[in-house]
Amino acid sequence: MSRKHSLNTEYPFTLPTGLVDGQNRVHRQGMMRLATAKDEIIVQQHHRVQENSAYSFLVMLSQVITRMGSLNSVTPDLLETLVLRDMGYLKEFYNRVNQQGNAHIPTQCPHCNNQFAVELELAGEL
Repeated sequence: MSRKHSLNTEYPFTLPTGLVDGQNRVHRQGMMRLATAKDEIIVQQHHRVQENSAYSFLVMLSQVITRMGSLNSVTPDLLETLVLRDMGYLKEFYNRVNQQGNAHIPTQCPHCNNQFAVELELAGEL
């Protein structure tokens, strides 16, 4: 008897402040998918990244954010308008889903040494 494992490849998020589009609409709810090797290649080949390596994370986010509010695609130019609080949130969220694959952080009780997982809540999710 084999058990099927499903791999969750998309994760919902809520920005603390929100992305403001050209029509002054605020978008806070979004969806991010796992990054792929192809995403990394696209980032490295992007002309703005070649001019300024600090731009690479904006290009990567534009690849992996599949939805932001009513927007079905997000460009690096649009992401440039994010406030730093939201950018910090997205960096942490990106690292969390791509390095750990979930929102649970392994921890240990300081009193009984029991090991368990705690769900990490970021500022935008409160």
